[in-house]
Amino acid sequence: MDRLGWLLDTESLTHRVRQACGGRFRVRVLSQGWGRPLCSEARVLRLRHGERCLVREVQLLCDERPWVFARTIIPATTLSGPQLRLARLGTRPLGAVLFADPSMRRGAVQIAAITARHGMFARATRELQQRPAQIWGRRSVFRVGDKPLLVSEIFLPGLGKCL
Repeated sequence: MDRLGWLLDTESLTHRVRQACGGRFRVRVLSQGWGRPLCSEARVLRLRHGERCLVREVQLLCDERPWVFARTIIPATTLSGPQLRLARLGTRPLGAVLFADPSMRRGAVQIAAITARHGMFARATRELQQRPAQIWGRRSVFRVGDKPLLVSEIFLPGLGKCL
């Protein structure tokens, strides 16, 4: 399937990457902690100015090559009750948890070409030896137990053989 098919797919990206990988799949946690979302992230989640959230950044790897960079923004108000488990994922993929939850609803998928001018570009490509001119990404607001979180997924050059 072409790039647009991957970008518009509303199913679990984790599941799709595992299927396409043909090798050893794993999640590498780059960072996780309390921080402030980017302005565009706060806007889409309708957060108050300066509101702190749990920010998680990971790579989805196939045979130790990064295929996807993912950034998740979880407001503190989302992390209560059963959703508290979202703060304790470790190296488990978020997608597997979200898509197994019957209360999960996914909002519209927003797609963007991301260049070096965008803050997300530096985060997504910081561990790549050769940085491309642009990368493609998407983001969606998920609701679990009617509580929001934002997931951004950036497709890295290693995934290119599948696109």
